[in-house]
This record gives sequence, C-alpha cells and structure tokens, in this order.
Amino acid sequence: MKKVLVITVVMLSVFISCKKATNTDPAEIAPKPPMEAEVAEPAGDQCYAWKSNGSVIEMSFNINSHQEVNGKLIYNIVGKDKNEGTLIGNMKGDTLIADYTFNSEGVSSVREVAFLQRGGAFIEGYGDVVTTNDKVIFKDKTKLKFDQKNTLTKIDCKVE
Repeated sequence: MKKVLVITVVMLSVFISCKKATNTDPAEIAPKPPMEAEVAEPAGDQCYAWKSNGSVIEMSFNINSHQEVNGKLIYNIVGKDKNEGTLIGNMKGDTLIADYTFNSEGVSSVREVAFLQRGGAFIEGYGDVVTTNDKVIFKDKTKLKFDQKNTLTKIDCKVE
C-alpha cells in the first residue's frame, strides 16, 4: 500500500513540474481597454409619432438596463384597418428589433418590426419577410432598408 501511495505522489509531482510555463511578456497579456458603457435613456416612456395626410404611426416604449424594449405601437393608415398592439424586443446598437403583436379584423397576429434610431428619431425598416411558426419575420435583417419618409419623431407622451 505504501508503494502505491509513493508512486502516486511521485506521478503527481512529475505532472505538476511539467506544467507549461506562462508567458509574462506584457505585450501579450495586457488587458484590452475597457469598452465605453452605453448610455441608457432616461427612465419612463419614450414616445414617437409620424403623421402624413391623415395617417398616423405612434410608438411608445420603455428601455430597461438590459436594452429590452416594452411598449405599444399603433398604425392608423388611411384606407387600412387600424392596428394597435404591443411591442416587445431589444435595442441592438442603434436598431430596435421587436415583435409587434396586434389585432386586425378580429385576428391576432405577430410580426417583426425594425426601427433605426437616428438623431432622436426612429426610422421604420422594411425588407423581405417569411412566415415561421405563425409569425412574420424578416428574411435577412442585414438587408433591411430604412425609408426616411417614415421617420417617427419624438413627442410628449400622452397621460392616460
């Protein structure tokens, strides 16, 4: 039994002594500079709207510290049914990607929406879509187009 213990101790010693030496070259182990923290928007609802020839798009939401977005979106376009629903998604850099859950003609639907934040406003994004699991999503988010004619500008939030 003593021989087994001695052999085990010798083997462990050999393994420990064979440990790979670490490189102490400061150029290789220097930490990366800290990334600049993202500045969060002030607490409370943020509200935006677009109006043109009687058509209106209204969006209000909150962003938490994890860049998660929760709010409401309303489309009231002349000649089309009014759509009103919830907006749940994330800010990814300067782009809001969210699920818009709404009722139209008595049917509940979910579709992905995208808005690009520019200069205190949000520009709606468009692109090819596909339907997956009863949800309309963008086929390729890297190919979204943002049309400045549909720019939602910051407004005072309505008190409900």
